[in-house]
Amino acid sequence: MENPNSMKKFEVVGLMSGTSLDGLDVANCTFMWDGKNQWAYQISDALTIPFPKDLEKDLRNAMQLNGYDLYACHVKYGQWMGHSLKNEIKNRGWQPCLVASHGQTVFHQPNKSLSLQIGDGMAMHAILKLPVINNFRILDVHLGGQGAPLVPIGDKILFSDYDICLNLGGFSNISFDNASGIRMAYDVCPVNTVLNHLAGFSGLPYDAGGKLARAGQVIPSLFDDLEALPYYKEKAPKSLGFEWVNQFVMPLIEACSHAPNEDLLATCTRHFAMQIAREIKIQATGKSAFSVLTTGGGAYNDFLIDSVKNLAGENFQIIIPESRLIDYKEALIFGFLGLLRALGKTNTLKEVTGAVEDSCGGVIYDGLCPLNL
Repeated sequence: MENPNSMKKFEVVGLMSGTSLDGLDVANCTFMWDGKNQWAYQISDALTIPFPKDLEKDLRNAMQLNGYDLYACHVKYGQWMGHSLKNEIKNRGWQPCLVASHGQTVFHQPNKSLSLQIGDGMAMHAILKLPVINNFRILDVHLGGQGAPLVPIGDKILFSDYDICLNLGGFSNISFDNASGIRMAYDVCPVNTVLNHLAGFSGLPYDAGGKLARAGQVIPSLFDDLEALPYYKEKAPKSLGFEWVNQFVMPLIEACSHAPNEDLLATCTRHFAMQIAREIKIQATGKSAFSVLTTGGGAYNDFLIDSVKNLAGENFQIIIPESRLIDYKEALIFGFLGLLRALGKTNTLKEVTGAVEDSCGGVIYDGLCPLNL
């Protein structure tokens, strides 16, 4: 890598709002290109902006809204992101060349050519007077892919020092290079989508540190039913969404609603740890040491992490980075995906999603971005 001062630099803001609906993650990033084949990054500033209560309610209920109200929510969310980000850019002295937004996923059914992330990009552009890029998934879906996961190309380019990148968000997903150096990735299982839901029964937004789960006992019948879900036997590429959780996981939990909430949390946490550890061990077969970069809100769940470590074994180094990377890695990478889109470079890998070809996904609001390497 050349001297950073001699590298081409792009300042980009990445936005990510996940299934936990705990706010909008905002990462102001600088991406540096050495003129040959190496990228570097820096998260220069980051914050999470809480949703207003009425907007959070709309986003949480978006799947049940009629067409008019869903579109109104789409516009409202875009306007709110635009105004919120405009204030932060001004107050913090940022000078981004573009904004890249994941949006809030409402529907994800790639087998029906459906994947909807709301948050009006044109509304954001009108407010920010900056190029805005969003709707990253749908091109890949129309090319026969899952439209997910999208983060792995960022993992491959920016985090190649690690054997596996593991994200523990609403769902857990992993990405890694196979023996041929081809990036592979897929969703493993739910995590916070389910755990936060259960924590709500105890009047909490989430199970901090996994303390409630640690105090519970595994319910054998529920654990066995979860382990037997057909998804876990499917081959990649594959991905998960709210619809799958509502159809397959929630009924199993509801059938055990008489059990103490701590036991439900203990059972689900143990199940998720089992699935994650199994996938790690499969990829590490034959290797004496294996590094797993672990990010996302689940990285703070000590009981989940301890369970994964115990199930995976001593040869696996579960690396928990500094908090800014834990919290904002996805926002960072969506900023990078937006930059790749503006540069006309591949930002979605067919091997990961199952599409017929690699693609450069994302809709640009502001015509063409005048960026080049």
